[in-house]
Amino acid sequence: MGDNQQTITEDQWRQTKLIWDYHQMQHQVRPVDVAIGLGSHDLGVAAAAADLYHRGLFPALVFTGGNSPTTRARFPRGEAVHFREHALELGVPDEAILVEPNAANTGQNITLTRDLLAAAGIVPATVMLVSKPYMERRSFATACKVWPDVDIVCASEPLELDDYFKSIGDAKLVVDMLVGDLQRVIEYPKQGFAIAQDVPEDVHAAYESLIRDGFTSRLIS
Repeated sequence: MGDNQQTITEDQWRQTKLIWDYHQMQHQVRPVDVAIGLGSHDLGVAAAAADLYHRGLFPALVFTGGNSPTTRARFPRGEAVHFREHALELGVPDEAILVEPNAANTGQNITLTRDLLAAAGIVPATVMLVSKPYMERRSFATACKVWPDVDIVCASEPLELDDYFKSIGDAKLVVDMLVGDLQRVIEYPKQGFAIAQDVPEDVHAAYESLIRDGFTSRLIS
């Protein structure tokens, strides 16, 4: 796997697969009070949320997310707005969707959505977070920190790593993003943004190896 900038070796692929598997929470989806589609560059989040809605797993769906440097060109009206439009195209009724258009990070995705729901008279006990496949663990850790009184279920588009590579079309960027999200899983609890998650030794070793190999464009300083 590779792109014009960097070829992904077999060993790097194996390391990336370890991190990919770690990021996914492997939750069994079940009926919940409300779902939250977390904004990003990946329109597959909206497609996954629409599929879960049609399966009857929740009556209400919030898309959350404004603009960011990495999504502004693709979603000029904001992530949540474009996600809503895609869900409508996929048959989700307008009355089932709420839009939170201002969040700039995952913590704000959760807190601003919580406030929006409260204003609409919705106080859920169970919430499904629908995210990119490799963002499940970080979104779970964040929600447990900032909204600890709800029961969280994580879901994402059911893709294998090689299929996700193909859907994004830039292998190095995908590895960079997986490494960057793992850094946040490790570092954000120290900053009070998320609960701590155990990171297995082989996953941490893969993370350090990929950083040494230059997969660093999504790291925070």
